[in-house]
Amino acid sequence: MTPAEALVWLEGHVNLEHGFGTPARSGRPRAPSLERMRTLVELLGSPQRSYPIIHLTGTNGKTSVARMTATLLGEVGLRVGVTTSPHLERVHERIAVGEVPIGDDEFAAVLAEVACREPHLAEAPSYFEILVAAAFTHFADVAVDVAVVEVGVGGTWDATNVADGAVAVVTNISLDHTDVLGPTRADIAADKAGIVKPGATLVLGETDPALVAIISARADTTWLRERDFGLTAAVQAHGGWLLDLRTPGGRYPGVHLPLHGRHQADNAAIALAAAEAFLGRPIDGSVVSEAFARVSSPGRLEVVGRAPLVLLDGAHNTAGAAALRRALEEEFPPAPRIFVVGLLREKDPTEMLTALGVGPADRLHCCPPPSPRALDPAAIAAVATGLGLPTGSVAVHDHVAGALDTALAEAGPDTHVVVTGSLYVVGAARARLSAPVPDSSEGIAGR
Repeated sequence: MTPAEALVWLEGHVNLEHGFGTPARSGRPRAPSLERMRTLVELLGSPQRSYPIIHLTGTNGKTSVARMTATLLGEVGLRVGVTTSPHLERVHERIAVGEVPIGDDEFAAVLAEVACREPHLAEAPSYFEILVAAAFTHFADVAVDVAVVEVGVGGTWDATNVADGAVAVVTNISLDHTDVLGPTRADIAADKAGIVKPGATLVLGETDPALVAIISARADTTWLRERDFGLTAAVQAHGGWLLDLRTPGGRYPGVHLPLHGRHQADNAAIALAAAEAFLGRPIDGSVVSEAFARVSSPGRLEVVGRAPLVLLDGAHNTAGAAALRRALEEEFPPAPRIFVVGLLREKDPTEMLTALGVGPADRLHCCPPPSPRALDPAAIAAVATGLGLPTGSVAVHDHVAGALDTALAEAGPDTHVVVTGSLYVVGAARARLSAPVPDSSEGIAGR
Protein backbone atom coordinates (compact mmCIF):
# COMPACT_ATOMS: atom_id res chain seq x y z
CA MET A 1 0.00 0.00 0.00
CA THR A 2 1.09 3.54 -0.67
CA PRO A 3 0.30 6.11 2.03
CA ALA A 4 -2.59 7.41 -0.09
CA GLU A 5 -3.97 3.92 -0.65
CA ALA A 6 -3.70 3.16 3.06
CA LEU A 7 -5.81 6.18 3.96
CA VAL A 8 -8.43 5.30 1.34
CA TRP A 9 -8.61 1.75 2.73
CA LEU A 10 -8.92 3.00 6.32
CA GLU A 11 -11.63 5.51 5.44
CA GLY A 12 -13.66 2.72 3.85
CA HIS A 13 -14.47 1.29 7.28
CA VAL A 14 -17.28 2.19 9.64
CA ASN A 15 -16.13 5.02 11.88
CA LEU A 16 -18.08 5.24 15.12
CA GLU A 17 -15.11 6.45 17.20
CA HIS A 18 -16.16 3.84 19.71
CA GLY A 19 -14.52 0.51 18.93
CA PHE A 20 -17.73 -1.44 19.44
CA GLY A 21 -21.20 -1.54 17.99
CA THR A 22 -20.02 -1.76 14.39
CA PRO A 23 -22.85 -3.01 12.17
CA ALA A 24 -22.40 -6.61 11.10
CA ARG A 25 -22.04 -7.45 7.42
CA SER A 26 -25.66 -8.59 7.57
CA GLY A 27 -26.60 -4.98 8.30
CA ARG A 28 -27.96 -5.83 11.75
CA PRO A 29 -26.48 -4.04 14.76
CA ARG A 30 -24.45 -6.15 17.14
CA ALA A 31 -24.13 -6.13 20.91
CA PRO A 32 -20.95 -4.77 22.50
CA SER A 33 -18.19 -7.35 22.18
CA LEU A 34 -14.42 -7.59 22.05
CA GLU A 35 -14.52 -10.84 20.05
CA ARG A 36 -13.67 -9.23 16.72
CA MET A 37 -10.86 -7.16 18.20
CA ARG A 38 -9.41 -10.14 20.06
CA THR A 39 -9.39 -12.16 16.86
CA LEU A 40 -7.70 -9.33 14.97
CA VAL A 41 -4.84 -8.91 17.43
CA GLU A 42 -4.40 -12.69 17.64
CA LEU A 43 -4.00 -12.78 13.84
CA LEU A 44 -1.36 -10.06 14.23
CA GLY A 45 0.52 -12.13 16.82
CA SER A 46 -0.91 -10.38 19.91
CA PRO A 47 1.50 -7.44 19.68
CA GLN A 48 -0.02 -5.78 22.76
CA ARG A 49 1.63 -8.50 24.86
CA SER A 50 5.12 -7.51 23.68
CA TYR A 51 5.51 -4.60 26.12
CA PRO A 52 3.96 -3.32 29.36
CA ILE A 53 1.02 -0.94 29.09
CA ILE A 54 -0.37 2.00 31.02
CA HIS A 55 -4.08 1.95 30.18
CA LEU A 56 -5.94 5.21 30.61
CA THR A 57 -9.62 6.18 30.71
CA GLY A 58 -11.84 8.90 32.18
CA THR A 59 -14.36 11.46 30.99
CA ASN A 60 -11.99 14.40 30.58
CA GLY A 61 -8.25 14.91 30.57
CA LYS A 62 -7.29 11.54 29.06
CA THR A 63 -5.14 12.84 26.23
CA SER A 64 -3.42 15.44 28.40
CA VAL A 65 -2.60 12.83 31.05
CA ALA A 66 -1.41 10.41 28.36
CA ARG A 67 0.95 13.01 26.88
CA MET A 68 2.26 14.05 30.30
CA THR A 69 2.83 10.44 31.38
CA ALA A 70 4.66 9.64 28.17
CA THR A 71 6.84 12.75 28.52
CA LEU A 72 7.79 11.80 32.09
CA LEU A 73 8.70 8.24 31.10
CA GLY A 74 10.61 9.48 28.08
CA GLU A 75 12.59 11.82 30.30
CA VAL A 76 13.81 8.88 32.40
CA GLY A 77 15.11 7.24 29.23
CA LEU A 78 12.31 4.90 28.15
CA ARG A 79 11.10 4.46 24.59
CA VAL A 80 7.40 5.21 24.91
CA GLY A 81 4.59 4.46 22.50
CA VAL A 82 1.47 6.62 22.82
CA THR A 83 -1.91 6.08 21.22
CA THR A 84 -4.64 8.69 21.72
CA SER A 85 -7.90 9.68 20.04
CA PRO A 86 -9.39 11.48 18.29
CA HIS A 87 -6.82 13.29 16.20
CA LEU A 88 -6.92 17.02 15.52
CA GLU A 89 -5.54 17.36 12.00
CA ARG A 90 -3.93 14.11 10.83
CA VAL A 91 -4.81 10.55 11.79
CA HIS A 92 -1.07 9.87 12.23
CA GLU A 93 -1.24 11.84 15.50
CA ARG A 94 -2.96 8.85 17.11
CA ILE A 95 0.17 6.68 16.95
CA ALA A 96 3.39 8.19 18.25
CA VAL A 97 6.71 7.10 19.70
CA GLY A 98 7.89 9.71 22.14
CA GLU A 99 6.59 12.96 20.76
CA VAL A 100 6.91 11.95 17.09
CA PRO A 101 3.81 10.75 15.20
CA ILE A 102 4.16 7.75 12.93
CA GLY A 103 5.51 8.58 9.47
CA ASP A 104 3.59 8.14 6.24
CA ASP A 105 5.47 5.05 5.06
CA GLU A 106 5.38 3.38 8.48
CA PHE A 107 1.67 4.13 8.74
CA ALA A 108 0.99 2.60 5.33
CA ALA A 109 3.06 -0.48 6.19
CA VAL A 110 1.30 -1.16 9.49
CA LEU A 111 -2.15 -0.63 7.95
CA ALA A 112 -1.15 -3.11 5.25
CA GLU A 113 -0.39 -5.65 7.99
CA VAL A 114 -3.89 -5.16 9.40
CA ALA A 115 -5.48 -5.27 5.94
CA CYS A 116 -3.89 -8.67 5.26
CA ARG A 117 -5.74 -10.10 8.26
CA GLU A 118 -9.11 -8.56 7.50
CA PRO A 119 -10.29 -11.37 5.16
CA HIS A 120 -9.89 -13.84 8.03
CA LEU A 121 -12.40 -11.97 10.22
CA ALA A 122 -16.09 -12.84 10.28
CA GLU A 123 -16.88 -9.13 10.28
CA ALA A 124 -14.95 -6.13 9.05
CA PRO A 125 -13.21 -4.19 11.83
CA SER A 126 -14.15 -0.61 12.55
CA TYR A 127 -11.96 2.42 11.83
CA PHE A 128 -11.08 2.69 15.51
CA GLU A 129 -10.31 -1.02 15.87
CA ILE A 130 -7.96 -0.83 12.91
CA LEU A 131 -6.09 2.10 14.39
CA VAL A 132 -5.77 0.44 17.78
CA ALA A 133 -4.48 -2.76 16.18
CA ALA A 134 -2.09 -0.70 14.05
CA ALA A 135 -0.79 1.14 17.13
CA PHE A 136 -0.21 -2.11 19.04
CA THR A 137 1.59 -3.58 16.03
CA HIS A 138 3.75 -0.54 15.40
CA PHE A 139 4.83 -0.37 19.04
CA ALA A 140 5.91 -4.01 18.86
CA ASP A 141 7.73 -3.43 15.57
CA VAL A 142 9.80 -0.55 16.99
CA ALA A 143 10.30 -2.26 20.38
CA VAL A 144 8.92 0.31 22.79
CA ASP A 145 9.67 -0.10 26.48
CA VAL A 146 6.11 0.85 27.45
CA ALA A 147 2.93 1.99 25.72
CA VAL A 148 0.52 4.59 27.06
CA VAL A 149 -2.88 3.62 25.68
CA GLU A 150 -5.90 5.92 25.83
CA VAL A 151 -9.35 4.38 25.46
CA GLY A 152 -11.77 5.64 22.83
CA VAL A 153 -15.00 5.47 24.85
CA GLY A 154 -15.67 3.92 28.25
CA GLY A 155 -13.45 0.98 29.07
CA THR A 156 -15.03 -2.44 29.31
CA TRP A 157 -16.00 -2.75 25.63
CA ASP A 158 -13.44 -0.35 24.18
CA ALA A 159 -11.20 -1.86 21.50
CA THR A 160 -8.11 -1.04 23.57
CA ASN A 161 -9.33 -3.36 26.33
CA VAL A 162 -7.83 -6.42 24.66
CA ALA A 163 -4.66 -5.16 26.37
CA ASP A 164 -3.90 -5.67 30.05
CA GLY A 165 -2.43 -2.60 31.68
CA ALA A 166 0.17 -2.95 34.40
CA VAL A 167 -1.16 0.44 35.51
CA ALA A 168 -4.80 1.49 34.98
CA VAL A 169 -5.57 5.20 35.17
CA VAL A 170 -9.03 6.73 35.58
CA THR A 171 -8.89 10.52 35.43
CA ASN A 172 -12.45 11.46 36.48
CA ILE A 173 -16.10 10.60 35.93
CA SER A 174 -18.66 13.03 34.46
CA LEU A 175 -21.75 12.60 32.32
CA ASP A 176 -20.79 11.97 28.70
CA HIS A 177 -21.64 9.30 26.12
CA THR A 178 -24.64 8.40 28.27
CA ASP A 179 -26.31 6.74 25.28
CA VAL A 180 -23.51 4.18 25.28
CA LEU A 181 -22.22 4.02 28.86
CA GLY A 182 -25.42 4.54 30.82
CA PRO A 183 -27.40 7.46 32.23
CA THR A 184 -25.65 7.91 35.58
CA ARG A 185 -22.12 8.58 36.78
CA ALA A 186 -22.26 5.23 38.59
CA ASP A 187 -23.00 3.46 35.29
CA ILE A 188 -20.13 5.29 33.61
CA ALA A 189 -17.76 4.50 36.48
CA ALA A 190 -18.62 0.81 36.29
CA ASP A 191 -17.93 0.72 32.57
CA LYS A 192 -14.63 2.57 32.84
CA ALA A 193 -13.56 0.31 35.71
CA GLY A 194 -13.43 -2.50 33.15
CA ILE A 195 -9.86 -1.56 32.22
CA VAL A 196 -8.62 -2.51 35.72
CA LYS A 197 -7.16 -5.99 35.35
CA PRO A 198 -5.94 -8.45 38.01
CA GLY A 199 -2.62 -7.37 39.44
CA ALA A 200 -2.79 -3.84 38.03
CA THR A 201 -2.14 -0.73 40.09
CA LEU A 202 -5.08 1.66 39.80
CA VAL A 203 -4.27 5.38 39.73
CA LEU A 204 -7.59 7.08 40.42
CA GLY A 205 -8.14 10.79 39.89
CA GLU A 206 -11.88 10.68 40.72
CA THR A 207 -12.54 11.43 44.40
CA ASP A 208 -16.33 11.03 44.78
CA PRO A 209 -16.54 8.31 47.50
CA ALA A 210 -19.40 6.45 45.81
CA LEU A 211 -17.54 6.29 42.50
CA VAL A 212 -14.22 5.49 44.17
CA ALA A 213 -15.89 2.44 45.73
CA ILE A 214 -17.14 1.22 42.34
CA ILE A 215 -13.83 1.60 40.56
CA SER A 216 -11.42 0.59 43.31
CA ALA A 217 -13.38 -2.64 43.92
CA ARG A 218 -11.72 -3.94 40.75
CA ALA A 219 -8.16 -3.22 41.93
CA ASP A 220 -5.73 -4.99 44.19
CA THR A 221 -3.79 -1.74 44.73
CA THR A 222 -5.24 1.76 44.45
CA TRP A 223 -3.49 5.13 44.47
CA LEU A 224 -6.21 7.70 45.17
CA ARG A 225 -5.88 11.40 44.40
CA GLU A 226 -5.91 13.60 47.52
CA ARG A 227 -5.21 10.56 49.69
CA ASP A 228 -2.07 9.04 48.14
CA PHE A 229 -1.00 11.69 45.64
CA GLY A 230 -2.01 15.14 44.45
CA LEU A 231 -1.29 18.82 44.78
CA THR A 232 -0.14 20.67 47.86
CA ALA A 233 -0.13 23.99 46.00
CA ALA A 234 -1.11 25.34 42.59
CA VAL A 235 -0.34 28.99 41.82
CA GLN A 236 -0.88 30.78 38.53
CA ALA A 237 2.36 31.56 36.77
CA HIS A 238 3.36 33.05 33.44
CA GLY A 239 1.82 30.87 30.74
CA GLY A 240 0.59 28.22 33.14
CA TRP A 241 0.90 27.04 36.73
CA LEU A 242 3.53 26.59 39.43
CA LEU A 243 2.82 23.32 41.25
CA ASP A 244 3.86 21.54 44.40
CA LEU A 245 3.18 17.84 43.77
CA ARG A 246 3.29 14.79 46.01
CA THR A 247 3.22 11.06 45.37
CA PRO A 248 3.55 8.07 47.70
CA GLY A 249 7.30 8.23 47.17
CA GLY A 250 8.22 11.88 46.82
CA ARG A 251 7.61 15.60 47.02
CA TYR A 252 8.09 17.90 44.06
CA PRO A 253 7.93 21.64 44.85
CA GLY A 254 8.01 24.46 42.32
CA VAL A 255 7.21 22.49 39.15
CA HIS A 256 6.25 24.74 36.24
CA LEU A 257 3.44 23.43 34.02
CA PRO A 258 3.12 25.53 30.83
CA LEU A 259 -0.58 24.77 30.28
CA HIS A 260 -3.71 26.82 30.94
CA GLY A 261 -6.57 25.54 33.09
CA ARG A 262 -6.57 24.61 36.77
CA HIS A 263 -7.69 21.12 35.80
CA GLN A 264 -4.35 20.57 34.08
CA ALA A 265 -2.69 20.77 37.50
CA ASP A 266 -4.76 17.78 38.62
CA ASN A 267 -3.90 16.05 35.35
CA ALA A 268 -0.21 16.59 36.09
CA ALA A 269 -0.59 14.97 39.51
CA ILE A 270 -2.34 11.97 37.95
CA ALA A 271 0.34 11.63 35.26
CA LEU A 272 3.16 11.77 37.79
CA ALA A 273 1.47 9.12 39.93
CA ALA A 274 0.93 6.91 36.87
CA ALA A 275 4.57 7.16 35.84
CA GLU A 276 5.80 6.37 39.35
CA ALA A 277 3.34 3.50 39.76
CA PHE A 278 4.71 2.01 36.55
CA LEU A 279 8.36 2.52 37.48
CA GLY A 280 7.86 1.33 41.04
CA ARG A 281 9.97 4.18 42.36
CA PRO A 282 10.03 7.97 42.71
CA ILE A 283 11.36 10.06 39.82
CA ASP A 284 14.20 12.49 40.42
CA GLY A 285 12.87 16.01 40.97
CA SER A 286 14.99 17.58 38.24
CA VAL A 287 13.67 15.03 35.75
CA VAL A 288 10.08 15.82 36.75
CA SER A 289 10.69 19.56 36.32
CA GLU A 290 12.36 19.12 32.94
CA ALA A 291 9.61 16.85 31.67
CA PHE A 292 6.72 19.07 32.70
CA ALA A 293 8.48 22.18 31.37
CA ARG A 294 8.15 20.84 27.82
CA VAL A 295 4.68 19.32 28.04
CA SER A 296 2.14 20.47 25.47
CA SER A 297 -1.48 19.54 24.90
CA PRO A 298 -2.67 20.77 21.49
CA GLY A 299 -6.29 21.77 21.27
CA ARG A 300 -6.70 21.94 25.04
CA LEU A 301 -6.79 25.60 26.14
CA GLU A 302 -4.18 26.19 23.47
CA VAL A 303 -3.26 29.81 22.70
CA VAL A 304 -2.57 30.06 18.97
CA GLY A 305 -2.73 33.82 18.46
CA ARG A 306 -2.51 37.12 20.26
CA ALA A 307 -3.98 40.59 19.56
CA PRO A 308 -6.58 39.21 19.27
CA LEU A 309 -6.09 36.31 21.65
CA VAL A 310 -7.16 33.11 19.87
CA LEU A 311 -7.82 30.17 22.17
CA LEU A 312 -8.64 26.62 21.05
CA ASP A 313 -10.23 24.20 23.48
CA GLY A 314 -11.82 20.87 22.60
CA ALA A 315 -14.31 20.96 25.48
CA HIS A 316 -17.02 18.58 24.27
CA ASN A 317 -19.13 18.04 27.39
CA THR A 318 -20.49 20.21 30.17
CA ALA A 319 -17.67 19.40 32.59
CA GLY A 320 -15.09 20.40 29.99
CA ALA A 321 -17.04 23.53 29.07
CA ALA A 322 -17.22 24.54 32.74
CA ALA A 323 -13.45 24.04 33.06
CA LEU A 324 -12.92 26.29 30.04
CA ARG A 325 -15.15 28.94 31.56
CA ARG A 326 -13.18 28.85 34.84
CA ALA A 327 -9.92 29.18 32.96
CA LEU A 328 -11.19 32.19 31.01
CA GLU A 329 -12.29 33.87 34.23
CA GLU A 330 -9.19 33.02 36.27
CA GLU A 331 -6.29 33.20 33.83
CA PHE A 332 -7.19 35.81 31.23
CA PRO A 333 -8.10 39.47 31.72
CA PRO A 334 -11.71 40.56 31.13
CA ALA A 335 -12.25 41.27 27.44
CA PRO A 336 -14.92 41.13 24.75
CA ARG A 337 -15.40 37.51 23.69
CA ILE A 338 -16.31 35.97 20.37
CA PHE A 339 -17.12 32.26 20.53
CA VAL A 340 -16.86 29.88 17.60
CA VAL A 341 -18.87 26.82 18.62
CA GLY A 342 -19.78 23.55 16.93
CA LEU A 343 -21.33 20.54 18.64
CA LEU A 344 -22.08 16.91 17.89
CA ARG A 345 -25.71 15.79 17.85
CA GLU A 346 -25.60 14.02 21.19
CA LYS A 347 -24.68 17.24 23.02
CA ASP A 348 -27.30 19.52 24.55
CA PRO A 349 -26.65 23.06 23.25
CA THR A 350 -28.42 24.70 26.19
CA GLU A 351 -26.26 22.86 28.70
CA MET A 352 -23.08 23.52 26.72
CA LEU A 353 -23.63 27.25 26.16
CA THR A 354 -24.66 27.69 29.80
CA ALA A 355 -21.56 25.84 31.00
CA LEU A 356 -19.39 27.99 28.73
CA GLY A 357 -20.92 31.11 30.24
CA VAL A 358 -21.91 32.55 26.86
CA GLY A 359 -23.92 35.69 27.64
CA PRO A 360 -25.61 38.73 26.09
CA ALA A 361 -22.33 40.67 25.87
CA ASP A 362 -20.67 37.97 23.74
CA ARG A 363 -20.78 37.22 20.04
CA LEU A 364 -21.34 33.68 18.81
CA HIS A 365 -20.52 32.04 15.49
CA CYS A 366 -22.16 28.64 15.14
CA CYS A 367 -20.75 26.03 12.76
CA PRO A 368 -20.95 22.27 12.16
CA PRO A 369 -18.02 20.08 13.19
CA PRO A 370 -16.62 18.22 10.17
CA SER A 371 -18.40 15.02 11.19
CA PRO A 372 -21.54 13.16 10.06
CA ARG A 373 -22.66 13.48 13.69
CA ALA A 374 -22.67 17.29 13.56
CA LEU A 375 -25.51 19.18 15.20
CA ASP A 376 -27.22 21.70 12.92
CA PRO A 377 -25.59 25.03 13.87
CA ALA A 378 -28.99 26.72 13.50
CA ALA A 379 -30.09 24.76 16.60
CA ILE A 380 -27.18 26.25 18.56
CA ALA A 381 -28.07 29.73 17.34
CA ALA A 382 -31.70 29.31 18.39
CA VAL A 383 -30.63 28.30 21.89
CA ALA A 384 -28.24 31.26 22.08
CA THR A 385 -30.93 33.79 21.30
CA GLY A 386 -33.17 32.05 23.82
CA LEU A 387 -30.44 32.59 26.41
CA GLY A 388 -30.47 36.33 25.76
CA LEU A 389 -27.90 36.94 23.03
CA PRO A 390 -29.14 39.59 20.58
CA THR A 391 -29.99 38.21 17.16
CA GLY A 392 -27.34 40.43 15.62
CA SER A 393 -24.68 38.85 17.82
CA VAL A 394 -25.33 35.30 16.59
CA ALA A 395 -24.39 33.96 13.17
CA VAL A 396 -24.66 30.55 11.47
CA HIS A 397 -21.96 29.23 9.13
CA ASP A 398 -21.65 26.24 6.84
CA HIS A 399 -18.16 25.31 7.98
CA VAL A 400 -15.56 26.02 10.66
CA ALA A 401 -13.25 28.02 8.39
CA GLY A 402 -15.96 30.55 7.54
CA ALA A 403 -16.95 30.95 11.19
CA LEU A 404 -13.35 31.43 12.26
CA ASP A 405 -12.52 33.88 9.48
CA THR A 406 -15.56 36.00 10.33
CA ALA A 407 -14.77 35.95 14.05
CA LEU A 408 -11.19 37.06 13.40
CA ALA A 409 -12.35 39.81 11.06
CA GLU A 410 -14.71 41.13 13.76
CA ALA A 411 -12.16 40.93 16.58
CA GLY A 412 -10.28 43.91 17.90
CA PRO A 413 -6.77 43.57 19.34
CA ASP A 414 -8.13 43.14 22.86
CA THR A 415 -10.80 40.59 21.93
CA HIS A 416 -10.73 36.92 22.93
CA VAL A 417 -11.71 34.52 20.15
CA VAL A 418 -12.60 31.16 21.71
CA VAL A 419 -13.03 28.12 19.48
CA THR A 420 -14.67 25.18 21.25
CA GLY A 421 -17.44 22.58 21.47
CA SER A 422 -15.69 19.65 19.80
CA LEU A 423 -12.18 18.45 19.02
CA TYR A 424 -13.33 18.19 15.41
CA VAL A 425 -14.02 21.94 15.41
CA VAL A 426 -10.66 22.65 17.05
CA GLY A 427 -8.84 20.46 14.55
CA ALA A 428 -10.47 22.24 11.62
CA ALA A 429 -9.61 25.61 13.17
CA ARG A 430 -5.97 24.61 13.66
CA ALA A 431 -5.78 23.54 10.03
CA ARG A 432 -7.31 26.84 8.91
CA LEU A 433 -4.92 28.90 11.01
CA SER A 434 -1.89 27.06 9.64
CA ALA A 435 -3.03 27.28 6.01
CA PRO A 436 -1.23 29.72 3.68
CA VAL A 437 -2.95 33.07 3.26
CA PRO A 438 -3.93 33.35 -0.41
CA ASP A 439 -3.85 37.15 -0.35
CA SER A 440 -1.55 38.85 2.14
CA SER A 441 -3.98 41.76 2.32
CA GLU A 442 -6.60 39.53 3.96
CA GLY A 443 -4.58 38.90 7.13
CA ILE A 444 -6.97 36.33 8.60
CA ALA A 445 -6.05 32.68 8.14
CA GLY A 446 -2.38 33.12 8.96
CA ARG A 447 -2.81 34.85 12.31
